[in-house]
Amino acid sequence: MLGAARRSGCVLGRLAQALRPAAATTGAARTYSSAPKEMNVREALNSALDEEMAADPSVFLMGEEVGEYQGAYKITKGLLDKYGPDRVLDTPITEAGFTGIGVGAAYQGLRPVVEFMTFNFSMQAIDHIINSAAKSNYMSAGQINVPIVFRGPNGAAAGVGAQHSQCYAAWYAHVPGLKVLTPYSAEDARGLLKAAIRDPDPVVFLENELLYGESFPISAEVLDSSFTVPIGKAKIEREGKDITITAFSKMVGYALQAAEILSKEGISAEVINLRSIRPLDRAAINASVRKTNRLVTVEEGFPQHGVGAEICMSVVEDSFEYLDAPVERIAGADVPTPYAANLERLAFPQVEDIVRAAKRACYRSTSMAATA
Repeated sequence: MLGAARRSGCVLGRLAQALRPAAATTGAARTYSSAPKEMNVREALNSALDEEMAADPSVFLMGEEVGEYQGAYKITKGLLDKYGPDRVLDTPITEAGFTGIGVGAAYQGLRPVVEFMTFNFSMQAIDHIINSAAKSNYMSAGQINVPIVFRGPNGAAAGVGAQHSQCYAAWYAHVPGLKVLTPYSAEDARGLLKAAIRDPDPVVFLENELLYGESFPISAEVLDSSFTVPIGKAKIEREGKDITITAFSKMVGYALQAAEILSKEGISAEVINLRSIRPLDRAAINASVRKTNRLVTVEEGFPQHGVGAEICMSVVEDSFEYLDAPVERIAGADVPTPYAANLERLAFPQVEDIVRAAKRACYRSTSMAATA
């Protein structure tokens, strides 16, 4: 075993030496049209990976089918042809193995981006994510940084059953030493992934496959190669004064739809896109609640010990005296995800659930439109 460990160390050392840049290089500045542009989340993630690989030769990708097949969801499309097999590595179907290799490469100063075909498969590698990646900086008294990104689709898709439908936001957000990011829009995906790759600590990057093909308006600023989204900062997607709705990933879209419906009934909802689960932007959440005096939290994950529960406790601790109504918490059903489509829909929050919760918090059990 000692000999195998030594051989593994030599392999990682050679890989680090091969990929580490001899000197920093700079490219010509890009210019972008000021005309409105749209980009889908898949394109945003792909462009972020491309630009970070071009800017930093220590960045490399690894995972199942990321190379020849160009990614199970085509996030890594074109990158093998551009950067070659030394930086886009197809791995065997062994999450524990290639995740451990990725963490070891990060110990050597490289910046691996490890793709899980679904975060449900990350459970095969959770020892390396938590014990090897998350704890090493602390246990080495700050001598070892682990600049690695674990990314892939998270949460429910459609008709894939209980073993492929879990949300891991609360799971990984429980662990000191990890940063946990949950993009919603193309801007989120592009800016947060670039920030994650540049970060010196391990980052769990939770995407949603149902958002990959969804397009969003995107500005010239976001398209600039230097653009990043700060880790730990939420975004107010819609301002309001009557109630605060917090959400992340796909649920942000549902919250925005609910806010539009509520506006027709005279309820002004403020929608917060959390973007970052750990660190959590408690200041932004509490500032909003102190303005609106009401809160609804929305997530796809299981309710017990969930992200919404942590947000509720933060508001109770810091802003309890500002609340004019009980906090409403919306989450997935506390059952394994059903396979049948009709039951699956009932197991996850829907727009109408958010609307009902917001109206309860505002003491509007009946439509104002009927009394107008």
